Amino acid sequence: MPTDKRTLVIPGQILGDTRSHRAGSGTFIAEGKILSQLVGILNIHGNSIHVVPIKGKYNPIEGDFVIGIVEEAMSSSWLVDINAPSPALLHQNEVPWNVDFGDTERYLNKGDTIMAKVLSVDDIKKLQITLNDRNLYKIKGGFITEVEPTRVPRIIGKKGSMMAVVKKYIRCRIFVGQNGRIWIDGDTDDIEKVRSVIQIIEDESLSFGLTDRIETLLKKDAKDVHV
Repeated sequence: MPTDKRTLVIPGQILGDTRSHRAGSGTFIAEGKILSQLVGILNIHGNSIHVVPIKGKYNPIEGDFVIGIVEEAMSSSWLVDINAPSPALLHQNEVPWNVDFGDTERYLNKGDTIMAKVLSVDDIKKLQITLNDRNLYKIKGGFITEVEPTRVPRIIGKKGSMMAVVKKYIRCRIFVGQNGRIWIDGDTDDIEKVRSVIQIIEDESLSFGLTDRIETLLKKDAKDVHV
């Protein structure tokens, strides 16, 4: 196993065999061998072999926190773009306001941005979202940047470690949506610092020890500011 980079695999590449491993997501079995189904990063967890895609559309999962952009206000609901293959439905019962029938535009209109939670995903990928959870609301101010949804776990870090480091050294409010949209709020210079760090994480997401390197970079930057 490499010490500085994660292992990149391609479709059809043999990753192991079924005698010693289980075929996980992003793989398939042929003649007792486990092969990669896509271009991605090899992830061996226990005795299971998975391949995590490098790029791809956001695949909604119930409970995900996302950033959505309102596409249309209807009589009793809204259609919201959450960067998924199809828009999500936000019903008037799933917002913290007492919305009268036909009065949806008073609260959310086309182009408005919201922090939301995926409420349900059915068998045909019909999506519903909700604002009825803590810290979910209509976004006002700040800046939204987009990344590959597959990079989100790296940007958040294990148990939130990467974001904890960023927030330790840069005074900003940050909300990372599982759908690849990130809201940053603070002064202009700090927003730009966060955007730069996110770009580094995206560019070097296959590297090991990235969280430590980001902390070293931010610590040095903080010292230079106070010199």
